Amino acid sequence: MTSTLSAQVTGPVLAPYDEGYADEVAAWNTAATHTPQLVVGATSAEDVAAAVRYAGDHGMHVSVQGTGHGAEVPITSGLMINTKRLDRLTIDPQTRTATLGAGQQWGNVVAAAAEHGLLPIAGAASTVGVVGLLVGGGLGPLARSHGFASDYVESFTVVTGAGEIVEANHTDHPDLFWALRGGRFGLGIVTEVRVRLVELSTLYGGSLMFDGADIEPALRAWVDYIATADDQVSTSAAIIRMPPFEQIPEPLRGRTVLSLRFAYPGPVDRGAELAAPLRGAAPVYLDALGEMPAGQIARIHNDPTEPGASQVYGVLLGQIDQEFATAFLSTFGPAADPPFVSAELRHLGGAAARDVEGGSAVAGRAGVVASALVGVRPDQFEKVMPDAAFDWRQLVAPWTLPEGNPNLMGLPVTAERLATMWSEEANTRLGEIRWHYDPDSVLAKPA
Repeated sequence: MTSTLSAQVTGPVLAPYDEGYADEVAAWNTAATHTPQLVVGATSAEDVAAAVRYAGDHGMHVSVQGTGHGAEVPITSGLMINTKRLDRLTIDPQTRTATLGAGQQWGNVVAAAAEHGLLPIAGAASTVGVVGLLVGGGLGPLARSHGFASDYVESFTVVTGAGEIVEANHTDHPDLFWALRGGRFGLGIVTEVRVRLVELSTLYGGSLMFDGADIEPALRAWVDYIATADDQVSTSAAIIRMPPFEQIPEPLRGRTVLSLRFAYPGPVDRGAELAAPLRGAAPVYLDALGEMPAGQIARIHNDPTEPGASQVYGVLLGQIDQEFATAFLSTFGPAADPPFVSAELRHLGGAAARDVEGGSAVAGRAGVVASALVGVRPDQFEKVMPDAAFDWRQLVAPWTLPEGNPNLMGLPVTAERLATMWSEEANTRLGEIRWHYDPDSVLAKPA
């Protein structure tokens, strides 16, 4: 089987018994252990197309992995295509665009664009893959001022479920272009993407950390703050239980803190003025908020940069209030004992609430706050965390919206839950587009 496919592609073709298989299927999230029947390390769009056609001829479903950052459930059958070798990164400062291979990570793009005073609208973590973020919409530190990352896509190079290579943009295959900006699953395998960059060399950003008894007044002040926040200001609040590891800076080691993240893409004096209500809400334990190079934007959330095991549970909320704050603090505050290392609330709205001209499949634009719970203890993955996440969803049901976003929803990943992400009209349109470009359902979708 492998020899037949190997003759059709340039990259490696590996089965479970082959040396290098484990490394090829390894995900950034080590909680997901993949065991597909075959894995192809694609080196070109032509490799991807050949692998898709082969899978179709042999009755195999195709899954795809780039960086593996978004791996949430194990892939246990079919053919996996790994796109990590598709690492093109070209910045055109004249047109303010970047052309990126499917294997690129956003941190590399940010660094390359910064050399020209430019910035991609990306996610919070530097290790997240380019394509995985974009096809689900993609929210980052500048969500309210600049919107979803997918709003900046100019074109996709895509391999369809029929094994054809097509360009999807405003004029060529516009239906697929609409769907790929937010529709995420079963639409094709993106091998390259072209995105617009914004002119931004510095911003007022970072975080304010509050400790102990100061967590409650600071969190409550943030809840009031976001009700009238400037659309140019993007913030989030996370109660984080820092592990007692040597890798953690000594002032934070073993502590429970509230981190208020803040990003304003404008003058320092105005940024400080806008942040003043948060800075004055309670005594600040660590103040890391100020002017920063746009190329260091990942410092705002300071997400992990090394692989590890984790589970994420998300829910999309409407406007929250002090009653919600009471529920959040009682569940995740310093006196609580949740199984999650982080309980985060991201303020949405602003530019993220406005669709692009011509529309897109991005779901969740009506969201005001996104809640995400992150756990890292594998011994709690099977029951403790799912049960705690279920209890949280029940508790916040009065504030929960009927829609969601596939990049934010986390576990559990089911077809039934995914169907609630989009409106009925969008779901119908996405279904028709999936059938048109993948009539034999070769591309794997969540069960």
